[in-house]
Amino acid sequence: MVDLRKIFNYIPEVKKPDEKKLGFNEKAKWTLIILVAFFVLANIPLFGLSINALTQFEFLAVVLATDFGSLISLGIGPIVMASIILQLLTGSKIINIDTTTEEGRKFFQGIQKLLVFFFIILEALIFVLMQGLQAMPGFTGILILQLILGGIAIYYMAEVSDKWGFGSGISLFIAAGVSRTLITSAFQFIDSQGRNCLLSFKTVACTGKVFVLIQSLVNQYPTELLVAATAILATVLIFLAVVWAQSLKVEIPLSFGKIRGYGIKWPLSFFYTSVIPVILTAALIANFQLFGGIIDNASAPCFAAEGICTGTAKFASYFTFLGKFINGQAVSGLAFWVGSTNLIELTIRGGILPIYFLQGLTHILFFMFFSTIFAIFWVKTSGMDSKSQAHKIISSGLQVSGFRQDERILESILDRYIMPLTVMGGLAIGLLAAMTNLLGALVSGTAILLGIMILFQFYQNIVQQHQMDMSPAMRKLVKA
Repeated sequence: MVDLRKIFNYIPEVKKPDEKKLGFNEKAKWTLIILVAFFVLANIPLFGLSINALTQFEFLAVVLATDFGSLISLGIGPIVMASIILQLLTGSKIINIDTTTEEGRKFFQGIQKLLVFFFIILEALIFVLMQGLQAMPGFTGILILQLILGGIAIYYMAEVSDKWGFGSGISLFIAAGVSRTLITSAFQFIDSQGRNCLLSFKTVACTGKVFVLIQSLVNQYPTELLVAATAILATVLIFLAVVWAQSLKVEIPLSFGKIRGYGIKWPLSFFYTSVIPVILTAALIANFQLFGGIIDNASAPCFAAEGICTGTAKFASYFTFLGKFINGQAVSGLAFWVGSTNLIELTIRGGILPIYFLQGLTHILFFMFFSTIFAIFWVKTSGMDSKSQAHKIISSGLQVSGFRQDERILESILDRYIMPLTVMGGLAIGLLAAMTNLLGALVSGTAILLGIMILFQFYQNIVQQHQMDMSPAMRKLVKA
């Protein structure tokens, strides 16, 4: 039997900083470097690319933190898929890994790395061989190699951000993509043909919703006015709802065992696992839609009137249960039923049908179920369970007021809060994410939910950890 630990030794990894606590300036520097590198790679086109059939799935690019046709076309897809598979395997006890020990966590991370590299190679092959990204004659191998190198670059950039930056690299990439898309969705004034709508306000249609709103008022287009207004309003309402929901927490009073009269409150957020369940669920749905579209395109010859069903087309035809696609939108199959439709816009335009309400219901149930499942698995595998938190509190010299300083007692007390918060938080954030998808904001509901929560989390981490070592100007800005 192969000893996987020996294989782990040959996998390069980003070294942790020698300092126990990095300063604000050091973390800001590395976060900025990673962000710049991400946008640079996103603007490097793939060499040898002939046809980019994935442009019709640009609406998925934000959730997957990618730019199809660029060097980072795989985005965070392989990382998220590896995490989903490993959590399902460990959560169902098919693989037994004790993540409460240091050795167990290292083994878990090593397995995760192997899975990430496996999915990088697998997705690169699928993208090219099934002609989602079609290579020029003779450039197939080169195109696959570029995708693999880009996927590896994203993985190690995320690892640098995790260890040297302000937080999760995956979250950082998603937040960067959401911010860019939100700004362009609101203020884009160049149309697909390169014309400036501000210079020809009467004849050239704007694409940015703010300018669409103004243009509709000037030109008296009531339908477009209502669509743009509801998109902007939905974005504002989602923002307010998420910020309010983020403030919900349970506070456990703790006291210092050796110092009488002094204590603190240990906060447990209602969204205990933060955005992780939504990232995993949204990425799972995005992968269903992305691979469903690629397979639908690749299997087309098998269903043509005189099509020859061989090779890749025949293999793809076995997976058509994922759905049928028209212009990048799923119209049947699994991808349709787990996907979402902008119900508000359809109602305004008069194109609403009962099937879309049923799709909305299945979308909500899917999001709530998997967000809860991933929340539970994440708590059990990331050191956020009652036992790990009790050990952390006791190691800090703290105890629950009115109880003796015993780790087992503290664990039993935390059990009353952590798992109920995990389940309720998973259900609530799944419901919130699904509902935002159906309302129709400036970007997809899930994307804006993730963007707001990630930025809010980054803000809280910076304030809590680095307020004292910021520059005076930055400190003043954060306090404001």
